[in-house]
Amino acid sequence: MTADSAHFQHFDVTTQPAQGVTNVRALRHEMRKLGLDGFIVPHEDEHQNEYLPDANERLAWVSGFTGSAGAAIIFMDRAILFADGRYTLQSREQTDPSVFELEDFHATALADTVAIAPRGSVIGYDPGLVSPFGLNALQAAADGAGVTLKAVSPNPLDLAWESSRGTARPAQPMALIVPQPLDYAGVASGDKRAHLANVLKSNHIAAALITAPSSLAWLFNIRGGDVIRSPLPLGQAILKADGSAELFIEPAKISEGLLEWLGNEVSVGGPNDVQASLKAFAGQNVLIDANLSSAYWLEAIKTAGATPLLADDPCLLPRACKNDVEIAGTTAAHIRDGALLTTFLHWVATEAQDTLPTEIEVARKLESIRKAGGDLRDLSFDTISGFGPHGALPHYKVNVASDLKTAKGNLLLVDSGGQFLDGTTDVTRTVAMGEPSNEHRRMFTLVLKGHIALAMVKFPAGTTGTHLDALARQFLWAEGFDYDHGTGHGVGVYLGVHEGPQRIAKALNRYALQTGMIVSNEPGFYKAGEFGIRIENLQYVTEAEIPEGGERPMHRFENLTWAPIDRKLIDVALLTPAERAYMDRYHALCVELLSPLITPEVRNWLIEVCAPL
Repeated sequence: MTADSAHFQHFDVTTQPAQGVTNVRALRHEMRKLGLDGFIVPHEDEHQNEYLPDANERLAWVSGFTGSAGAAIIFMDRAILFADGRYTLQSREQTDPSVFELEDFHATALADTVAIAPRGSVIGYDPGLVSPFGLNALQAAADGAGVTLKAVSPNPLDLAWESSRGTARPAQPMALIVPQPLDYAGVASGDKRAHLANVLKSNHIAAALITAPSSLAWLFNIRGGDVIRSPLPLGQAILKADGSAELFIEPAKISEGLLEWLGNEVSVGGPNDVQASLKAFAGQNVLIDANLSSAYWLEAIKTAGATPLLADDPCLLPRACKNDVEIAGTTAAHIRDGALLTTFLHWVATEAQDTLPTEIEVARKLESIRKAGGDLRDLSFDTISGFGPHGALPHYKVNVASDLKTAKGNLLLVDSGGQFLDGTTDVTRTVAMGEPSNEHRRMFTLVLKGHIALAMVKFPAGTTGTHLDALARQFLWAEGFDYDHGTGHGVGVYLGVHEGPQRIAKALNRYALQTGMIVSNEPGFYKAGEFGIRIENLQYVTEAEIPEGGERPMHRFENLTWAPIDRKLIDVALLTPAERAYMDRYHALCVELLSPLITPEVRNWLIEVCAPL
């Protein structure tokens, strides 16, 4: 998506339920034809995407809920929407309470509901939308409850949507797929394929079926526009142990010069050709990632006579460990974006303190500044602009009905990012409107101390994000506080703003943090109904010098994000000398790196707000 077409899609959302009764009734009509007593509606689509093309927003169509995570089960006599705590307000606003019950969404929510369904009931699912591991959990719950779990195709929701008298189902996206030049990708596709082919060959694997859009983009050095906020092409690929590959995409997506870019070792077919190509591997092992692919593809491998081998997508770790060119590109993108964000923060600190804009006006101002930079391809996600009590909702999505006007004496939280050809940014700043209270400053500083601890840590090779998570929480924990989201997620380079497998969170993560991995550093604090605080920078893993006398290879983080942190919210008395020194160094680098890219007026302000603590 180009900068000119980037848009705040969620601004059109209102608090009115989106045809809850009508659409659920239409789905039940199709369910009745299939003899179903219930039907599972996940948020994810056929590609297990977090952000979806409009045509695949099935959960939103049936329920009205537009959050990026959730699910529903529609029974004949009741309908349940599952959404986690990030979306409590949004799920209430967007669903019809006469139709949907709201329950918390967690790892076993769907299976737990299947487990208590009436014995003898038949619950349908679309195998193209459920991962093999997810299906195993559902099947175990169904078996224990005496419930029949039934795969159905075509999807009854799709049939209901396409025959609906309401809003027509959008067409599937057909954005052109274009090369990602080596100046940005760093390593040729042929070299990537050759490396991965050697791994397959050494493990006696004939081929890997790759269905994750981000893996397709990385492996073939291509980008697309099928998914909002992410430059991803939808399709599938078969990577063979000899280094050749087959890429399956809609012919209408092939841009001029793409076939030449892919080269002679990559053949291109249509989406309906995958199963026929799998037959060439009958009697051989075919790798598939059960976390990133659907149960449909696992069954397709079996149907072809091949043996499915469940393992990580071979692109997963190489994609996460950015090469030197990617690191240089994303470093440059973050500096440019930091200058734009600093221009926005100057506006918040000056003009906005008098005009007191609404949340939507804040988000639109930031988007207009990013667009004016000239090289924005899209936002990396819908901007989170939350004032006061809305800042206490970590994934709040402003809409025309919830839009609050800012006011003096509370906090504004803005979480935003951009997609650039050389990098993907994601940054959160919390700023004071007017004078902050002592409570604001105390809690902000506790969050800042955790942010600094994670930014400064050195850790042995082999350490996972799980091991580091407590560093960012320790100061909140010491005072009896915590936050309910992860501390850090992986980020791509002109790819997804949420990228695995690395993560910094309480939940167990088995992937060690390796050189070149990008992660966010975003501790927070949220006082329900009053205010929220989050400080987020992106950083990447690099090697650290082994201390004299030390024995272990060491890693550390290198910062990527540059934008001032609101010093009005910092209680300097709560910082140690080392923490003050870190903040002074960080702000000095903000001035050094950003000054050449901003106006004299903004530069003078930046120098003032970045003065030593």
